[in-house]
Amino acid sequence: MTTSPAEEAAALRDQLSRWSVAYFELDAPIVPDADYDASMRRLEALEAEHPALQTPDSPTRRVGSAPLSSFDSVDHRLPMLSLDNAFSAEELKDFHRRATERLGLTEMSYCCEPKLDGVAVSIVYEQGKMTLAATRGDGTSGENVTANVRTIKNVPLTLVGDAIPSYLEVRGEVVIPREAFERMNARATAVGEKVFVNPRNAAAGSLRQLDSSITSKRPLAFTAYSVGVVEGELPPFHDATLQRLGEWGLPISKYMETVTGIAACETYYEAIAAKREALPFDIDGIVFKVNGIAEQEKLGFVSRAPRWAIARKFPAQEVSTRLLGVDFQVGRTGAITPVARLDPVFVGGVTVSNATLHNADEIERLGVQIGDTIIVRRAGDVIPQIVSVVESGRANSVTERKVIQFPAHCPDCGSDVFREEGEAVVRCVGGMACAAQLKAVIRHFASRKALDIEGLGDKLIDQLVDDGLVTTVADLFRLGKEQLASLERMGERSSENLLTSLANSQVTTLPRFIYALGIREVGEATARALAQHFLTLEDLLAAPADVLEGVDDVGPVVARHIRAFACDERNRQVLSDLMAAGVNWPAVSVADGDGPLAGTVWVVTGKLETTGRDDAEQRLRALGAKTASSVSSKTSTVLAGPGAGSKRKKAEGLGVSIIDEAEWLAMLEELE
Repeated sequence: MTTSPAEEAAALRDQLSRWSVAYFELDAPIVPDADYDASMRRLEALEAEHPALQTPDSPTRRVGSAPLSSFDSVDHRLPMLSLDNAFSAEELKDFHRRATERLGLTEMSYCCEPKLDGVAVSIVYEQGKMTLAATRGDGTSGENVTANVRTIKNVPLTLVGDAIPSYLEVRGEVVIPREAFERMNARATAVGEKVFVNPRNAAAGSLRQLDSSITSKRPLAFTAYSVGVVEGELPPFHDATLQRLGEWGLPISKYMETVTGIAACETYYEAIAAKREALPFDIDGIVFKVNGIAEQEKLGFVSRAPRWAIARKFPAQEVSTRLLGVDFQVGRTGAITPVARLDPVFVGGVTVSNATLHNADEIERLGVQIGDTIIVRRAGDVIPQIVSVVESGRANSVTERKVIQFPAHCPDCGSDVFREEGEAVVRCVGGMACAAQLKAVIRHFASRKALDIEGLGDKLIDQLVDDGLVTTVADLFRLGKEQLASLERMGERSSENLLTSLANSQVTTLPRFIYALGIREVGEATARALAQHFLTLEDLLAAPADVLEGVDDVGPVVARHIRAFACDERNRQVLSDLMAAGVNWPAVSVADGDGPLAGTVWVVTGKLETTGRDDAEQRLRALGAKTASSVSSKTSTVLAGPGAGSKRKKAEGLGVSIIDEAEWLAMLEELE
């Protein structure tokens, strides 16, 4: 019986997929490499002869596609948050105590996994087929690396099994195993190419190649550790969810364990730490997650991390080196930070030549002097810091050592410095008159979560300030095309793009604007609370300290910082200049807790055709409602668009009111 090209191609795809699972995931090859290669070549030939036979999930697609000119941005439907860290057993116990107290429990079940030291990615499967992959980015949006992730050998392009959700977002870590890393570097050395410093950097660099054919040659591996947005049913426990992912063909950690109680968590931590160096990949700690999904939902999130998970970090690697000198850097709030210049040393996979000394109190505590032999540690395997002085390594001659003197004047602008009572930090009083502070202020003002001014990078900010073109953030909106075009690496098109971005950023929101001002201790959540409470910038700036302290997230310290900002005439002038330059925002009509939807809690799920989910949530909050990411007994109403899955079903089970987009729009007409 004659087999058609379509039938032969389908059979080859199925065969190669099964062989790949056996080889890359199960470590149990079932055919020789020559047979695999021959089948792959035959499928490639068939698809070349009959282009219509090519499918997105074909094994041939793993070899890479044409290079990209850049990566598109992808907004995460559910933010990819980071984890809080515990650096000691006591901090882990504190986490356990907080979680159990919030839930009113005496004990807790935890899912434990090694914390892989790689690159976090999100992979979306629709109807079982991979359609999108993105990096974590800033947690809100990342880079579209779909073409590159397709080349990772152990990432299934099509899931297998039953009851696969119609929409499944899988989150995990991309790493390069140690042995594969060593082989890759050995090959690079043999041909005179640049070698990578460590597996984590190699994984990040490989994943961000614009040419996916290069990525396909790198020995990347993926391990799933959680899910994001899911439209369909999953088990009610985290470990069971991961096991289900494994059944569908996704690689999960074979070191995962579920334990009960914090003592068992510590036992697991010690067991993995003991064999850390023998593991096939780099890890920098253990992640502990509350195992029950219902408990996770009750615990919820803080602004940057879930309350139901924590990373217990391993003690960082420590090495000795010599302190050559100390420089002093000025930050956005005027804080003057001592930075140690070190005899370069290799720590935790990177070469370190600088380390933080934090402040004058830390220098005194350490008793460190220039010329000392010191111990350097990468805290959490990330931030280099000086741990202690090696007494036996002190220079023999007193003249070879020098006391570290904190500057009496700002090292950048020469202004006086001061130290507030009860604070360890020394600050410059120059404010925006200090170029170092001004540059940091502009960077914050232009950042994505503030006014989001695209194209205003660090080097351009340095030029604008150094050349005297910008003396306050308001000057940004007075820049002209000729001024910009005259700067280094700023041609006509770049200048036009920046001016367009500046014009677009002039229309913002009150919470963003408050955050952009860079008031000490006022982050995104606090800025939002202030905007919802006071409604106008004028009322906020006029509010006395006792009124400010009545706002959520605002205590005496934050209130003092807000008052200090509001009372500074230079700041008032900058605000006036910004308004004159056209910076504006829509009026906030009601305060949080007021308005027609006050006291209600809404969840928005599924795809909304007329308005985006973010816009819907913003309009709900403007009407006084609170919005949540998960359905619970406290939920008042679920706004469900097409594709709403598990959240809709949960709402039905709880008897929560559910409305569709048409009903929502009709309600808006009555309320707005």
